Amino acid sequence: MAARDALIYSTIDLMRRHGVAGTGIAAITDHSQVSRRTVYNTFLDGKTELVQQAAQVAGVFIGNQIARTLELPTPQESLAAFITQWKEVVAGSDFAAGCPIAAAGVARSSEPEIADTAGKTFTRWQEAISDSLHRHGLPTTTALQLSNTVLAAVEGAVIMAIAQRSLTPLDDVHSQLDVLLDHHFPGS
Repeated sequence: MAARDALIYSTIDLMRRHGVAGTGIAAITDHSQVSRRTVYNTFLDGKTELVQQAAQVAGVFIGNQIARTLELPTPQESLAAFITQWKEVVAGSDFAAGCPIAAAGVARSSEPEIADTAGKTFTRWQEAISDSLHRHGLPTTTALQLSNTVLAAVEGAVIMAIAQRSLTPLDDVHSQLDVLLDHHFPGS
């Protein structure tokens, strides 16, 4: 693996576990086994540029996962697959790792550029979900609002699941979002 990729993937993993503030250059170099000098030769703006790149890579990866779930026949099946993926991430990390984009998003006070990257990623995900809901028959405005609700609920449930060391928040969100989807898509 090239040094750039090792740095990016290590940064993603550390952001998922420790947030942006808890992901320092020393931790990144230890995790990636890449020298500090290489970090600054590869990412001229240092940690900010590296974390932005990591957030972009993670955003594309998760966005591709979302796109695959949206290929399922019904919105309810797409939601179930999306939540199952998050349950696997959270439980598979022993409740230590969540969404790197959420971690980037809450870095606004110290790293506004990184939070901006997260905001753009959330917007792309919301638009993908909204487009799918619209293709299933929802009016554009409702599809946008519902996609935002789904993303906000699932991302919040991931954070709560980690904090509570329980998958119950994800199960509860799934149950209630299914009710909402059944309201909009009766008979699906």
